[in-house]
Amino acid sequence: MSAPNTVLTGCLAPIDKDGLEGLIEKGKANPQAIKTLSCKTVAEGRFRHANYIRDLEPYIVDEPPGLLGDDTAPNPSEASLAALGSCVCVGLHANAVHRGITVQKLEIEMEGDLNITAVWGTGDMSEKPVGFTDVRMKVTMEADAPKEVIDELIQHVAKWSPVFNTFSRPVNMEITAA
Repeated sequence: MSAPNTVLTGCLAPIDKDGLEGLIEKGKANPQAIKTLSCKTVAEGRFRHANYIRDLEPYIVDEPPGLLGDDTAPNPSEASLAALGSCVCVGLHANAVHRGITVQKLEIEMEGDLNITAVWGTGDMSEKPVGFTDVRMKVTMEADAPKEVIDELIQHVAKWSPVFNTFSRPVNMEITAA
């Protein structure tokens, strides 16, 4: 779980508190609203894939050489950890701003355990869990709030983070041929 040291001075770039309050009111006005997100994944060759989301540049996902990829980008499991960490960071930052807490530093280190011996269903297919069995997250948050408040904030965000909840509960899935 090593990452480059991050050096920040002052506080994190602030988010728009008025914009946040507008989102809060919009959510309270229509608490049953559902937003459908989309992504189109295009295989480029070997195990490299371009993922098209909104009008953004393609988000590349690849595999490391040990899994026969070109090692040009995170693999799918690593990308899912990145999505998890980013979602929790967004929630922590938004909740801190909402509560009037200034954040100087916010980092999450993650590790996830998975058995890859099934090799995507082409290897050992004996009975075993497929996908992450355990994910450990360590939040480093420096803010103008006592540790107890930060600890409560982390638990609150875990309860309301969409990606954290996607990891921690079953999701209805459907896959069909076009």
